[in-house]
Amino acid sequence: MVEFDDFGPEKILEVYNPKVGMRGYLVIDNRSLGPGKGGIRMTPSVSMDEVAKLARTMTWKCSLADLPFGGAKSGIIADPKTITKQKKMELIKAFSEALKPLCPSQYIAAPDMNTAEEEMKVFVQANGSMKSATGKPATLCVKPGVKCGIPHEYGSTGFGVFHAAKVAVEFMGEQIKGKTVAIEGLGNVGSFAAQYFSEAGAKLVAISDSKGVLYNQDGLEYKKLLQVKNKTGSVVNYQPGKVLPTGDIVGLGVDMLVTAAIPDLIHPENVHHVKAKYVIEGSNIPMTSAMEDILYKKKIVVVPDFVANAGGVISSYAEYQGKNPQDMFKLVERKIVKNTTLVLEKAKKDNTKLRDAAMQIAVERVLKKCKTCRKPKE
Repeated sequence: MVEFDDFGPEKILEVYNPKVGMRGYLVIDNRSLGPGKGGIRMTPSVSMDEVAKLARTMTWKCSLADLPFGGAKSGIIADPKTITKQKKMELIKAFSEALKPLCPSQYIAAPDMNTAEEEMKVFVQANGSMKSATGKPATLCVKPGVKCGIPHEYGSTGFGVFHAAKVAVEFMGEQIKGKTVAIEGLGNVGSFAAQYFSEAGAKLVAISDSKGVLYNQDGLEYKKLLQVKNKTGSVVNYQPGKVLPTGDIVGLGVDMLVTAAIPDLIHPENVHHVKAKYVIEGSNIPMTSAMEDILYKKKIVVVPDFVANAGGVISSYAEYQGKNPQDMFKLVERKIVKNTTLVLEKAKKDNTKLRDAAMQIAVERVLKKCKTCRKPKE
């Protein structure tokens, strides 16, 4: 059941189109800083509660990224694995038409789980506004070469994850070059993170996917990894390297663990196995706050998800403003570096973990603009 508090949610909508069998949800959590921003996920199990929790996360993520967006999220109940592409686009079109009165004044969509640039193209065309969604194809322009889409496939999230890690390492008086890195997941976030870490001189020694972990203490070539993944369907077919069970990525003896796939990767049964000095949360909710408390007591630096993986929503803002990809990457780097540094400095000053420091910053920014909100109880 969705829980309400002083910050929201402001609006909860359930929409249904019986003709095409579309059933979906939209939660606009808080618009104190601007229209609600959040992606559309499509899964057979997506629920109102799930969407509401994700919308709240977007409120804090947009606030910490210092963007003029509030938090929102939406979901369509469907299994992309069992329907045709045509049917999927029919669902997106019907969903967009149902939300038309709210877009883009109150809600701006984006890609999320099982949706990408083509779905965003269908969404804006059905909605009648180019600003009703971001993450659109680069070929979709208001005018040729002007105010075009910036798809998330450009890798803005992985780019931001790398810069958050670099700032954290340098804040501790160390260098990214030479650091051993394990990355959980080789999807859009993990693949680009692997590229940027490798190019910066870090040693990528482990990568995982659903079929296992590929480990080589001498290092892995990220370009070859991508080729093997694309050709064979899994990183475990890369050679040379040792194949380990998927869950073993958590306990490897590396300098840095980057999460980039599933939620709750680190849990009560494996949290004490973590050996990395740094954990960079490129994925959403890779562990609970309680697990972060345990790692904090072990003096492990954990850069929380809504700090590290904000590159995607910053990219969305760049697209919303009509910027080109080059300017987008500059904006992502500038904001990630600035806000990660701010969080690290506050955490050090207050002698607290990074998530607590980041939340305090995000909440205070919303409170300054929110006329009905009260400061949460400690």
